[in-house]
Amino acid sequence: MSELIGYARCSTAGQDLTAQRQVLRDLGVDEPRIYIDHGLTGRNRERPGLQLALAAVREGDTLVVPKLDRLARSVPDARAIADELEQREVRLQLGASVYDPRDPIGRMFFNVLATFAEFEADLLSMRTREGMAVASARGRLKGKPPKLSASQQQHLLKLYDTDDKTVPELADRWCLPQFADAGAKAEGRRLSSFPAIRALHVRPRRERRARRHQKAGLPSCRLNRAPQRRRRSKPSQNGTPAKRMRVTPRHLIR
Repeated sequence: MSELIGYARCSTAGQDLTAQRQVLRDLGVDEPRIYIDHGLTGRNRERPGLQLALAAVREGDTLVVPKLDRLARSVPDARAIADELEQREVRLQLGASVYDPRDPIGRMFFNVLATFAEFEADLLSMRTREGMAVASARGRLKGKPPKLSASQQQHLLKLYDTDDKTVPELADRWCLPQFADAGAKAEGRRLSSFPAIRALHVRPRRERRARRHQKAGLPSCRLNRAPQRRRRSKPSQNGTPAKRMRVTPRHLIR
């Protein structure tokens, strides 16, 4: 016995699928047989709801969509889905009309609808890019505002310098859990959200170690000099070990 399998999709999370669900119910699709994709674009064919709907249809069933642009937003994807359903002997219903791939006029209208769906998506994308460019030129598109103000960032750096706090401790104190986990994994990792936290990570590790030694009264001359590279001594020809060469530190070379 043939069944009706419904599919509905919306591109953004703020949109509602109530109207599409009602259209599918009016066309005879049962509510449990309706598969949806919420907040996914029609240009991406790898959608969980669409994959479930295509897997649910069997030979002789009908896949029902409110409109063709809900199924795909590009001509190649629409043609590929229609050809796949035709090979599996599954009918495709667009609203109240059943697509017949054997009818030349039906194939022409299908290609025209797919072309308009792709054109509408391209036009919307172009308008969005133009609006973002105008807003960016006027200085209105600045991205997400920082969570900490400039004074709070300076105070955070002051606490790090004076109290010798670690990044996870400061992140937990200032309610920044995302930086607490990152700071616990690797000290010195570059982060990209808050300038204050990023400055703590970008600072050289040798500088922080020298500051701690200075507070403890330990000599820090070995920490301030440039790193040295030791050369391996080559064995002599008669088999006796050769003398090691003394390496002069870089800061002493004139």
